[in-house]
This record gives sequence, structure tokens and C-alpha cells, in this order.
Amino acid sequence: MAIHNVSSPILGTVFKISVQPGDTVRANREILILESMKMEHPVEAGVEGTITAVLVAEGDTIAAGQVLVHITPGVIADVTATEASATAETGERADLARYRERRHLTTDNARPEAVARRAAKGQRTARANIADLVDDGSFMEYGSFAIAAQRQRRTLDDLIRNTPGDGLVGGLATVNGTLFNEDASRVAVASYDYTVLAGTQGFLNHRKKDRLFDVAERLRLPVILFAEGGGGRPGDTDSPGVAGLDCLAFAYFAELSGLVPLVGITSGYCFAGNAALLGCCDVIIATENSNIGMAGPAMIEGGGLGLVKPTDIGDIEVQTANGVVDIRVADEEAAVAAAKQYLSYFQGPLSTWSRHPDDAMRALIPEQRTRVYDVRTVIDALADIGTALELRPTFGIGILTVLMRIEGRVIGVIANNPAHLGGAIDSDSADKASRFVGLCDAYDIPIVSLCDTPGFMVGPEAEQTAQVRHFGRMFVTAASVTVPWITVVLRKGYGLGAQAMAGGSFHANTMSIAWPTGEFGGMGLEGAVRLGYRKELEAITDEKERAELEAKLIASAYERGNALNMASHVEIDDVIDPAETRERILSVISRTTSWRQRTGKKRPMVDTW
Repeated sequence: MAIHNVSSPILGTVFKISVQPGDTVRANREILILESMKMEHPVEAGVEGTITAVLVAEGDTIAAGQVLVHITPGVIADVTATEASATAETGERADLARYRERRHLTTDNARPEAVARRAAKGQRTARANIADLVDDGSFMEYGSFAIAAQRQRRTLDDLIRNTPGDGLVGGLATVNGTLFNEDASRVAVASYDYTVLAGTQGFLNHRKKDRLFDVAERLRLPVILFAEGGGGRPGDTDSPGVAGLDCLAFAYFAELSGLVPLVGITSGYCFAGNAALLGCCDVIIATENSNIGMAGPAMIEGGGLGLVKPTDIGDIEVQTANGVVDIRVADEEAAVAAAKQYLSYFQGPLSTWSRHPDDAMRALIPEQRTRVYDVRTVIDALADIGTALELRPTFGIGILTVLMRIEGRVIGVIANNPAHLGGAIDSDSADKASRFVGLCDAYDIPIVSLCDTPGFMVGPEAEQTAQVRHFGRMFVTAASVTVPWITVVLRKGYGLGAQAMAGGSFHANTMSIAWPTGEFGGMGLEGAVRLGYRKELEAITDEKERAELEAKLIASAYERGNALNMASHVEIDDVIDPAETRERILSVISRTTSWRQRTGKKRPMVDTW
């Protein structure tokens, strides 16, 4: 049988020879290692058989194509001792073992005491929150092996074991993947880890955020941020510079506003830099035990402002009443559920839904025009069952702002609240509505305005709230909106307030319609009569006669201002049966919009207030 020649594939040096004459080898057996350009190149036998000659020695310089070994081909029954030794089980490789140990130290299982402390406070770890948020198996982490930049003051082993991730867990994942396709469900998620240096912001922690925010910008991914933590960390020793004010994380995150949805979640203490990032988010979801502030106790004391407890700073009652928190929830589990629901409105339409009977809407507005009702009953009747999510419910309570669905399509609703000031719009309500309108427009969500207002709030006390500017904001914001805007007048549509609820004018929006209970006027009709007919009324000396004329004029004004007469003058587009409202809204938006994901910003940013 012909001898098989094993030749060198390269120019190099013989680094190691693993066989000798008489050895039997398999075809895939490594028999030599050549070295070239400081790289090792293994050479295999190529055939099964017996080594008959080794023509080189270790250290020899060989040419490409030079014959190195002769093998007599043949079927072999058993391998030689040399072959057996080379193929014996040697256990896990050292590099893999080292990797597995480091990987383990990044997990919650490696830090049971820290996990137990969180559980004792009724809170979960960063990794537990992320696992609850994202679809199973979808989380792809970035920067997991980072440690605190404190090698000048702590041992490497200490940092590896006690500062995993430098206090931030982040990566890419999918959320709501069972409801939406993969493109729509992709997100970036970052969570400060309060078990590591109190969730403070360190040098490498910032670098991880910078990287993640950059990826989110390039891939157009929504960002969910768990923001609990104590702000900047002064204890890092390995970072260059003096004050770290060249950190780009805040600028990078702010640049995402209006490009992709930003969802902020906090539980426990959220101070300083952590709170600054939270405040950039489109929506803030906070648990009952939250304290949120632009400074924690240490910074307040350092500023000479006294000693305070962290629980004295920005508690949940304060931050919901003042409008900082959009959604208040019991705990982190509820916060994650709220985040998933909120995010779903920006992921697209749903193909399945359930609804209330349309004819139920006919009885929602009392026939007695001065009787108060709860406008939430109207919203719930319009919305697909279980889809209405109200934002900032305890701030600016004169207007409700709600995300919901109609037949699976996403709608943003602003609605006057007749139970507060009779539906009059005050400064906080104007701000709340303006911000929500901008949010909807930024992400192509059609707007439905449920109008029942006597106008803007008036009087000396109201003017102390700078309402001229706040009310102007409603008009300026509405003028920049391009999504469909449908105004439904439920009852009162008076003055500038009604125009603001219609996007600036009943002819400035996409469609203005009214229920049969609708009534209209340039101002409240009683006031309009008393002002417009003052001379005639004052000329009547008999009080009974004057009252009769006033009542007659008011009745005439109401008749003139009723919805049907308003429509007959084409000041509104139509009057409809309340039971037709869902159908009319869908008809308008289906003709004017299609769901699509933008490739760039529509608005410069989403107003944080």
C-alpha cells in the first residue's frame, strides 16, 4: 500500500511533535504543531494508519509543502497508548471554568444576603425585575463583567464579588412578544442595582449607559429604565478627570426623547442623577414606597440645608399630587405590569378585543343639564374592555388624560372633568393636556377630545397661577399637531376653553361632532345674556318682569346654542347618536392614519412637564 505523506501547509518552525514511528493514529489525530508568525498551526494525520517515519525534529525550520511524516494507511483496531493519552477526557478547560465562575458572580445566586435584604424590604432585585418585564429567554446583557472603578482602594477580588455590573444591569430584550411581532417588541432595558453601592452612578456604570443608549438610538428601541438609586458616586478612584461633568449619559438619554418611548420605573429611593434620568422619561411609574428628589440627604446636608431623612424627600403623596408621577402602583410587580401595558400602546394595534354595548352610551350624560356625572364612565364605555390607562389622575384633575384602544387601535383621550370646577380648565389641567397631546403626536397616536367645559377658569385667584401662559400653551401645542384630532362635545362647549379642546378651533381639527346633549356659546349663556342685554334688563324696574325677560333670553340662547342648531350653521361637522361614537372615531382614523414606526423624530422632544 502506498505511503501517505503529511506535508507542511506553511513556512514555519516545528514547535511540537506528538507521535513517533509505530504509533497508530486516526485521520483527525493532531500529530504536529507548526509555529509561524507567533501563531500555532496544528497538523492532522489525514488518514488512519501507522506512523512509519518522522522526518523532522522540534525546532526545525520547514518550507511550505515539505514532507513531515510518513504514514502507512490501514484500518486499526486499537489506538496506541500515545493516541489514547491524547484523546482522554481531561475535564473542563481552565478558561471556561474561569468564565463560569465570573459569570456566576454576576448573578443573584452568588449574593444571597443582598437578595435577602431586598426581600426583607418588600422589594426585588434588578435582575428579578428585568426577568419579570421581558419575554422569557430574550434578555441579552451588555457590560455584565463591569466592576466599580475603585481598584486603587479595594482588591480586585472584593470588587468582582461585591460590585457586579458596577451597579447597573442592562441589555436588549423583547417585551409583549406574544402580542406583537419581533420588531415591535424589541426594547432596551436598564436597571440600577440598589444592592451594589446603593444603585449609585459610577464611572463604568455611566459608560454602560452610554453604550446602551447609543444602541437604542441606532436601532430605534424603546428604553425602560428602573431608576432606583442614590445619584452620583464620589468614591470611584480609577476614573480620569476632576468632576465627571463631561459625562454624556444625560445628554444621550435626553436625545432619545421624542424618538423612542422612554419608560421610567422607580421604587424606594431615587435621588440626584438617578432622578434626573427618571425625569427625562415620557412616563414615570412609582411604587408606594418611593421617594424621588433631585438631591438626597447627603447633598442636602452638604448644601447647608440641614439634616433630613430620605423618607422626608419627595414621597409618593407629594410626587403624585404635583404631577411628577404618572402612574402610582403598589409595588414593583405592579410597576412592571403597568410598564408593559403602557409600552403596548406604542407597539401597535391588537387583533383581538372585547367591547361594551354601544347603546349603553346613550344614558351616560344626564338629561338634567346641570347634573354632574363621571366622565370616566364615558371613557370606559368607548374603550375596549380593560384598555383604558389614565395618566396623572391626581394632578390637573380638571382634564383626564388616557391611553386606550378602540377595536385594537390606539387612541389618546383628553376629557374635561365636570366634577371639578364644572369642567373649567385651570392652569394645571392645561399643562397636563398640552403635554399629553405632544406625547401622542410624537408617536403618531390619534387624539380624541371629550369636551364638556364652560371655558377657562377665571378670576383674580386663577390669574395668580400664570394661567395666561398655561392656557396659551394648549393652543400653541395643538397648532403643531398633525395626528387626527376628533372632538366630541358631550355637553358644554363654551368659549376659548372649548376651542382649546378642539385643537384651537372647531374647524382646526380633523372632525368636530356633538352628542344631542351638546350646547355651545362664546361664553356661558347666563353670563352672555346678562352682559349682552345689560341695558335692556336694567331698564326694567319691575324685578319679576326683569327676571321673566332674563329667563326668556337665556332659554332663547340655549335654543340657539343647541347642538343641532350649531351643526345647521356648520360650526361643527355633525351631531351623532352616542351609540355611534366608536364607529365614527374608527371611521375617521382609519381614513387618515396607518400604523407605522418612524425612522426619525417628529417632534424635537416630549415635554417633560
